[in-house]
Amino acid sequence: MIPFEKVLSKAEEYRPKISRFLRDMIALPSESCGEKEVICRIKAEMEACGYDRVEIDPMGNVLGFIGTGKHLVALDAHIDTVGIGDRSLWQYDPYEGYEDDEIIVGRGASDQEGGMASMVYGGKIIKDLGLPGDFTLMVVGSVQEEDCDGLCWQYIINEGGYRPEFVVLTEPTSCNIYRGHRGRMEIRVSAKGLSCHGSAPERGDNAIYKMAPILQELRALHENLHYDPFLGKGSLTVSEIFFSSPSRCAVADGCSISVDRRLTHGETWEKALQEIRNLPAVKAAGAEVSMYTYDRPSWTGLVYPTECFFPTWVLEEDHAACRTLVEGYRELFRSEPLVDKWTFSTNGVSIMGRFGIPCVGFGPGHEDQAHAPNERTWKDELVKAAALYAVVPSIYTEKHAR
Repeated sequence: MIPFEKVLSKAEEYRPKISRFLRDMIALPSESCGEKEVICRIKAEMEACGYDRVEIDPMGNVLGFIGTGKHLVALDAHIDTVGIGDRSLWQYDPYEGYEDDEIIVGRGASDQEGGMASMVYGGKIIKDLGLPGDFTLMVVGSVQEEDCDGLCWQYIINEGGYRPEFVVLTEPTSCNIYRGHRGRMEIRVSAKGLSCHGSAPERGDNAIYKMAPILQELRALHENLHYDPFLGKGSLTVSEIFFSSPSRCAVADGCSISVDRRLTHGETWEKALQEIRNLPAVKAAGAEVSMYTYDRPSWTGLVYPTECFFPTWVLEEDHAACRTLVEGYRELFRSEPLVDKWTFSTNGVSIMGRFGIPCVGFGPGHEDQAHAPNERTWKDELVKAAALYAVVPSIYTEKHAR
C-alpha cells in the first residue's frame, strides 16, 4: 500500500529545502549550452538526497537513479533557460531572485527549474518512505531544450540506450495533467536579388521587395491552417528577417526570413513546407524554402546535429501513463484533476513524437510565466508536484505495468 498521507507530509516537510534548492539553481545563469554550473549543482543535490546513482552523460544531461527494478520510469525537466531580455522590465534581479511565503521569482522559476526541484525531492520521498514497486526511477535534468527541444532525449535514447516505459514531463502545467501539444518547425525562406548602386535602383533587383508579398501571403496562410478539436489550429509567424547588401547605398541582393510553424494533429512537415512553396509570391520570387538544422555544441563540447522539426504528440486519455497520474492526483489531493494540453512545445517532441515513448505532463508553475520578465512560481505547487512525483512509480508498477 502507498502511504499517501505520509507522502504529503514529507513533501510539506521539504518545502524549505525545495525552495532553497530552486533559489540556488536560479542564481546560476544557465542559458542553452551554458548549463555546466547548474548541472553540477543538481548532481550534488541528488547525491545529498541519497540517490542510488548519479551521472552526467557526454552531452551534459544529469541522470539520477533510484531503485533497480524491472520497470524504467523517467521524470524529465530541462534546466536551461532563456535569457533575461530587457533588464529594466524586471522588478527584482532575475538571478538573485525574490521569495516570500507564497512565491519564488527569478529566471527559470516556472520554466522550468521549479520542476527540477520538485523532482529531486520526489525522489527523496521515495527513498525516505521506501515506497514500493518493481521500478527504476530515472530523474533527468536535460540541456539545450530552449535551443532545440527534444535533442537531449534523442541523445539519451539513441546514444545512452535508455528507453523508459513512460516519461513524466515536468514543464509548467499549473499542477494540471497535460497529455500533448502541437509540434513545430523552424523554416527559412530566402529570396535572391541583384545589387546595384542605390542611386539607380532600376539597374538591380531588390530582394527585400520580393519578400514583401511573401510576408503578406504567409500572414493569410496562417488564418487557414488545419484545426484539430483537441490541440487546436496550426499556426505560423515570421520571427526573424535578414538581408544582404554591399552597403547602405546599394540595392539588397538577398533577403531571408525565419518562420515559426506550429503543427497541429494531422499536419506533416512535408505538407507545411509545400504550403509555403505553393504560395504565388514564393513562386514569383523563385524563393527557396528549407528547414533549419541545429548543430550548436553542448556545454561539454559535444555536437549532435538535428533537423529543426519537432513532431506533434498526443497521449490517449485512457493510457496507463495518464491514468497513473490521474489516480495519484485523486488519492493525494482528494479532487479531480483537469486533463488538458500545453500551448508551447516540450521534450515530448522527441520522446513520444519521434520515438513513440508515452509522455504525460504535470508541473509546478504556469505557462504564462515562461520567458516573461518577473517569472515566478508558487511554493504550494512545488510541494504538490513533489508529492505526486513520489507516488507515480509505485502506482504504475502496482496497477498498470505489464
